[in-house]
Amino acid sequence: MQKYILYSANFIKKINFAPQFLKTMAQEKDEVLVDVQEVYSKTERYIEENKRSLAVIVIGIVVIIAGYFAWDKLYIGPKELDAQKEMFMAEKYFEKDSIDKAINGDGNFKGFKYIIDEYGFTKAENLAHYYLGICYLKKGEYQNAIDQLNEFECDDQVVGPIAVGAIGDANMELGKAEEAISYYLKAAKLRENKFTTPIYLMKAGLAYEDQKNYTNAVKIYEQLKSDYAETAEGREVDKYLARAKALAGA
Repeated sequence: MQKYILYSANFIKKINFAPQFLKTMAQEKDEVLVDVQEVYSKTERYIEENKRSLAVIVIGIVVIIAGYFAWDKLYIGPKELDAQKEMFMAEKYFEKDSIDKAINGDGNFKGFKYIIDEYGFTKAENLAHYYLGICYLKKGEYQNAIDQLNEFECDDQVVGPIAVGAIGDANMELGKAEEAISYYLKAAKLRENKFTTPIYLMKAGLAYEDQKNYTNAVKIYEQLKSDYAETAEGREVDKYLARAKALAGA
C-alpha cells in the first residue's frame, strides 16, 4: 500500500511538473523566435542602410569577373596564338643548337628574347624563359641562365626537374657547390621518377665529393643503389660508392 502511495505521489509530482516544463519550453521557443526576428530585423536594417555600398561591391565583383574573362579570351587568347607562331623558328634553331639565332632571331624570325619582351603573361613567354635559360647555360652565361630559369614555372614530370637541375648546373659552374647541391636535391625530389631523379641524385653525389663531403656522397650513392638499381645511374653507382666509402674512411 505504501509503495502504491509513494508511486502515486511521484506520478502526481510528474503530472504537476509537466505543465511547468511545457510552459518553460514555450517561453524558450518564444525567446528563440524573438532572437531570430531581432537578427533578421538587424540584417534588414543593415542592408537598407548600406544598400548603395553593397550594390557597388556586387557590381565591382561582376566587373572583375567579366574583366578577367575578357582579358583571357579577347587579349591573352589571340596573343598566345601569335606568340606560338613567332616562337616556332626559335625552337627549331634551339633543336639544331643554333643558340645565337634561337636567342636573338635571324632577321626574319624572332628569338626567345623577343617572345619574352613582347608576349608577357602567355604560356609561350613562360616557356621562352626555359629555352633562353638553357641557351645561356650552353653559352657559359651562367648567371643569365639562373635568372631566366628562375622565371620559368612548370609542373611537368620531366621538364620541371630539368629546369631546377639546370640551375644547379649553372651554380656548379660558378663554383657555388652548396647551392648546386640544394638544387640537385630539389630537382631529384620535385617529381620523383626513374628518369630525372637518379640523374640529379648522381649529380648531388658528385658535388658532395667535390666538396670532400664523402659521408653525404655515400648516403646519396646508397640511395641510388637501393631505389634506382635498374636505371643507368643505379647500374654504375657501385664504383662511385666504393670510392666515396674509401675516401670517407681515409
